Amino acid sequence: MGQMTVRALRAVLVVVLTGTVFVQASMAWALATDPEQGSLPLTPLRLVTILGMVTAQVAVVSVWRLVTMVRRGTVFSHAAFRYVDTVIGAIVAASLLWFTVTALNAPGQREDPGVTVIMGGVGLAILGVALLVLVMRTLLAQAVARDVEASRMQAELDEVI
Repeated sequence: MGQMTVRALRAVLVVVLTGTVFVQASMAWALATDPEQGSLPLTPLRLVTILGMVTAQVAVVSVWRLVTMVRRGTVFSHAAFRYVDTVIGAIVAASLLWFTVTALNAPGQREDPGVTVIMGGVGLAILGVALLVLVMRTLLAQAVARDVEASRMQAELDEVI
């Protein structure tokens, strides 16, 4: 991966992380100062929003670590699986949170149930991204296995020579 690509990806990750922290801070500010909500200012939608931002932050930090491993040339190791698995878990959690938002929004969409169907489709698309990352994890596992095998064969060849 080129330096320009790494820098561009890291810039995007910084923007996403900053944006999610800003949204969380705004939600905390709204929770602390909103007198309209009465004794329970933490509505289900606000809670889901805060948790959704956490899933994005977890994914961003894990991708950052993977990019660092790519830059160092150590991504084809068993240590990378921890970060890939974390990204998959964060995406699945985000999908479940989106399905929660869909369920919370559904009663208000009785006149137009198509919105709920579209939101459900978006949730399935998010799950599809998790499956895509899972496929990429399988490719990483194959690459790591081949790298280990190549190292073993090189060691045997060095012994023979």
